[in-house]
Amino acid sequence: MFGRRISWVFIIVLQLVSKLGVQGEPLVPCFFIFGDSLSDSGNNDNLASLAKANFLPYGIDFPGGPRPTGRFTNGRTTVDLIGEYLGMENYIPPFPSAQDDVVLNGINYASGSAGIRPETGYQVGQRVSMDQQLSNHQTVISRISNILGNNASGHLNKCIYSVYAGSNDFMLNYFNPLNFFRTTSPFIPQQFTDDLVLRLSQQLDTLYSYGARKVVLIGLGPLGCLPALSRFGGCSGIVNSVLQGYNDKLKTLADNFNQKYTDAKFIVINTIGIVGADLSGLGGLRVTNVPCCGALQFVCLPFSLPCPNRDEFAYWDNAHPTEAANKVLAARAFNAQDPDDAYPMDISHLARL
Repeated sequence: MFGRRISWVFIIVLQLVSKLGVQGEPLVPCFFIFGDSLSDSGNNDNLASLAKANFLPYGIDFPGGPRPTGRFTNGRTTVDLIGEYLGMENYIPPFPSAQDDVVLNGINYASGSAGIRPETGYQVGQRVSMDQQLSNHQTVISRISNILGNNASGHLNKCIYSVYAGSNDFMLNYFNPLNFFRTTSPFIPQQFTDDLVLRLSQQLDTLYSYGARKVVLIGLGPLGCLPALSRFGGCSGIVNSVLQGYNDKLKTLADNFNQKYTDAKFIVINTIGIVGADLSGLGGLRVTNVPCCGALQFVCLPFSLPCPNRDEFAYWDNAHPTEAANKVLAARAFNAQDPDDAYPMDISHLARL
């Protein structure tokens, strides 16, 4: 219990420093974000998809007053908070809304229900897969080159690139009995994770070729603890062990890339290690097996009433964490509290390279 109190004091201090603001320039000039609904800031708003969060009560606690922003939580996402710690002046905008020289500060490409594999998430409609997100990034690079000319490459080399993807490849694809594509049915878990890491490595090669030199790979969380799975019988150890196997391969992947590209640095955030395989790392969040909103369906219904004590819940809906849980992950990803939180360094050290 004492350790949990220390953890929350650490997070509160880091948040206060962030709110007071960083004097001078941000740690990096730009922040580019790839992934799924855990990072999405509105990329799905105008898609023909069931995976949308552009209505209240989503965004009920977002800074500046209750307003839906396309984020799949009650407030800020993990990458929003990391952006604050980096000293970014504004939240990184989604790809469709980025205009003019705003692209110089970074773009959020993340899309709800998307995955590393292109077919992942087809059940809920349109989404922007990782391959398409990289294609969108190429478009943005062209715009940056038009603005900065010969200085574009140096600018892009200094940015932070966050890749927080893979959750849907497991939950909407591999573990989904209604996956009609059946592309994953021949695989045992180890084969599937090997295939997923291979695909991700190819995507990271592309990202490097586009100028990325500071890359953050955020490991998957304990999805076996999602309320839909854990409400009556506790977290699924089987699901979490498969995901841990994938996360372990991310560390090997980072090592390989750091050896291959000596002018770049790839780091891995140990999400399961931070929040705990049983969510015990979330400390003060006492409700971990029931969502704050949408308890009887997978997501919140438009204009439904969420729980009033949102800072005590780990999950906002049946698939996404609350801002309170995101704060725990973001704080320790940025400034590691334990040596195992990040490998081989945390985001604050990466940003200063």
